[in-house]
Amino acid sequence: MTPKKDPSGRRGRGRPQSFDRKEALCAAMRLFWDRGYEGTSFDDLISVMKISASSFYNAFGSKEALYHEVIDTYMSVAGGWFLDILGKDADTRTVFQDLTTAAAVEFTRPDQPAGCMISVAATQCSPNQHRLRDLLARQRTQAEGAMAARLQQGLEVGDLPTGTDIEALAAFYGSLLRGMAVQARDGASQERLMEIARFGMNAWPKA
Repeated sequence: MTPKKDPSGRRGRGRPQSFDRKEALCAAMRLFWDRGYEGTSFDDLISVMKISASSFYNAFGSKEALYHEVIDTYMSVAGGWFLDILGKDADTRTVFQDLTTAAAVEFTRPDQPAGCMISVAATQCSPNQHRLRDLLARQRTQAEGAMAARLQQGLEVGDLPTGTDIEALAAFYGSLLRGMAVQARDGASQERLMEIARFGMNAWPKA
């Protein structure tokens, strides 16, 4: 089934939606998360989203536009724990310990695909998908930026030693979380990820 695509990628106007947009986005999110962008067919999308082809193009414009919206949905729904923990009122080491242990739990939840959608998508996206690769890279950069901002706060209140390389430390924990996500995708258990998280905290700068 290959319905004609609106080449403009724009959504239609003035047509009331006959479906729950949030439910449709969450269904698409789980499918993209499980199969990747290129592994997800149009037919599979409209099937899990429970909408017609015309409703799809009217509401989302294109598969790529939908994917962008799905990434936002992931960050606010399935990935919301990340910013929630960074915003906790606790000392900085405790925040990052909670972040890594929460990742071990979230990446192995039985009610959703394994790993982190952003991290896993980076391994599923072919080199010719430049716009999508740039989108995912921006998401990773933003995540590391959020960690760096929290680390900077910790440095300013004395939770970290003077001279700590904040950018390098944020990059380290970003790499740790992405590695844990890939491990989960490969079948690593929650217990194994907890061990990795524990070793990761051994890298915390000593006073």
